[in-house]
Amino acid sequence: MIKKITKILIANRGEIAVRIIRSAHEMDISTVSIYSDVDAQSPHVLLANEAVGIGGSTSAESYLDIDKIIKACSISGADAIHPGYGFLSENADFAERCTSEGLIFIGPRAQSIQIMGDKLSAKKKVKEFGVPLVPGTDFAISDVEKAIKIAEKIKYPVMIKASAGGGGKGMRVVHDSNHFGEEMKRAMSEAKNAFGSNQVFIEKFIEAPKHVEVQIVGDHHGNYAALFERDCSIQRRNQKVIEEAPCALLPPEKREEIQNLAIKVAKSCEYTGAGTVEFIADDQFNFYFLEMNTRLQVEHPVTEEITGIDLVKEQINIAKGKKLSVSNETLTILGHSIEVRVYAEDPANDFLPDVGTLTTYKVPKGPGVRVDDGFEQGMNIPIQYDPMIAKLITHGKDREEARRRMIRAIDEYKISGIETTLGFCKFTLQHPEFISGHYNTHFVEKYFSSEQLKEPLNKEEEIAASIAVLTFLEDQIRKQEIKPKRENNKSSAWRNRLRK
Repeated sequence: MIKKITKILIANRGEIAVRIIRSAHEMDISTVSIYSDVDAQSPHVLLANEAVGIGGSTSAESYLDIDKIIKACSISGADAIHPGYGFLSENADFAERCTSEGLIFIGPRAQSIQIMGDKLSAKKKVKEFGVPLVPGTDFAISDVEKAIKIAEKIKYPVMIKASAGGGGKGMRVVHDSNHFGEEMKRAMSEAKNAFGSNQVFIEKFIEAPKHVEVQIVGDHHGNYAALFERDCSIQRRNQKVIEEAPCALLPPEKREEIQNLAIKVAKSCEYTGAGTVEFIADDQFNFYFLEMNTRLQVEHPVTEEITGIDLVKEQINIAKGKKLSVSNETLTILGHSIEVRVYAEDPANDFLPDVGTLTTYKVPKGPGVRVDDGFEQGMNIPIQYDPMIAKLITHGKDREEARRRMIRAIDEYKISGIETTLGFCKFTLQHPEFISGHYNTHFVEKYFSSEQLKEPLNKEEEIAASIAVLTFLEDQIRKQEIKPKRENNKSSAWRNRLRK
């Protein structure tokens, strides 16, 4: 049975709220924004058909307050809730509460969120479906001496990780037993403070890993599709800064392998909606399951750009009870896309958040450039929430065009009043290691220092970058790794736009 959705309340703020509102309006669905005292004049409030103030300034007082959000639905008459990402998007209790209140939750079932929300239960579940795991424990551990014996068995270096949560919190890399006890206690303490649970587990630390993830969608009829992969290896403090799709060096047979693994993970928890399965890959592209994010990802635009699929619209249609509009038999890769996260952070000061007023704020434009943002010139960057200002996305016929287009877009992006990550992103995009596609999650610690933002590339670096471009392009031509395929499925407005 197809459910009717007439009004969606967006339980979020900023750029993702704006993003959801626009897609809903294109589907002739009314929208309701909620806002804290801090966000009263934010674009997402003004763009929606209605807005309900829920008070407070901190996350706990506003966007994490389930009772206030449910009440806002009652006040506005909303019949569905889209959680966006962050805040309550992966809260099983919130999903269950929405359902019990007769609201349509635009996301997976509470049970799926619960299974995948705990890394240990997720590992146990996917293991039953033959998905490879990083060597380590599939149970929580708090005994330091016992943990040291396990670490010695799987051999150092190892990673101590919080069972609940993510975002780089409660994670410690340990290279020998001398520092193990201290690092484990720190990881447990950080996990307790961040997620309310001090449970940790241990796994082998993969040297020079790539962080590769797969966008999946699943409907209520048992259909699944994998919308190709994203390389998210440029990170600081275990959090992503630059993402691209598809992964530059992934051979076709490995692409098929990782997509099949991602669908197995989705099936293991009977997943519905849009989600992301994350893997760690070694230098031979052997994949190991990392986690599943049971929500829309920050980096979803790069997948939209190379597939022509509006993932928010797909989420809404799945929530209505419709079948998937896509399948792996009809999907093809359309060019290449890169996203950089524009954070209000100072890369020259260990990427610490920087608050202030957007004295100047002018976004780049032109062919193949997309900006998803939730701020305007003159607005303050609040200290209470995540410091991301915007997502800058470019699309090109191939990786090199997308890369050069991104550099041009960064140069055109004018922001003053605060420090941002744009300079770091430009440095990365011009670096030979990024251009070659061989970069991994250690890029920042290996190649970046604040001094490099003050000086342009020297002659040797320019030559190295040019060689890297030529080598990469020659490899692509030889291997035909991203050779375009003939389109089989019906065209959409997004696909037609990408072809122009």
